[in-house]
Amino acid sequence: MQDENNKELTMKISREVILDLLPLYTEGEASAETCALVEEYLKRDAELRGRVELDGVKNLAAARTSRTMLPDNLELRSLRRTRGLLRWQRRLYGWALALSIVSFSGVGYIQHGRPVFHFFFSDYPRVFVPCVSLAINCWITYFVIRWRLRVTKL
Repeated sequence: MQDENNKELTMKISREVILDLLPLYTEGEASAETCALVEEYLKRDAELRGRVELDGVKNLAAARTSRTMLPDNLELRSLRRTRGLLRWQRRLYGWALALSIVSFSGVGYIQHGRPVFHFFFSDYPRVFVPCVSLAINCWITYFVIRWRLRVTKL
């Protein structure tokens, strides 16, 4: 019977469990306890220790080179770009909505004591056509940015 003051639990660890832990161990991402467990097992298994020494060095070198290939400020640049896209999306929504409303509105005034109203789309085509074309462009760009943000799951 184990001493009650001794908190350690001795377990039989299979080779499969150690093989599952090896990628974390070789890349240096395992906790201290996991590293100690793997190292203890490797002391008893010479074949696996030799394989880890050969493959582990290659994995560590590959992990270091793959991390150094990415720029340091990649996350910050991605965040700024996403903020910019969201800002443009809000602006385009506002402009598209305003231009759509203006396109289908008109102008009213009183002439000879009677109220007169003229719609832009029928009476002022020089105002209507640019407003509608700008509104359509804003709506298309708004939905493209919205689709882009949704596809990239931002």
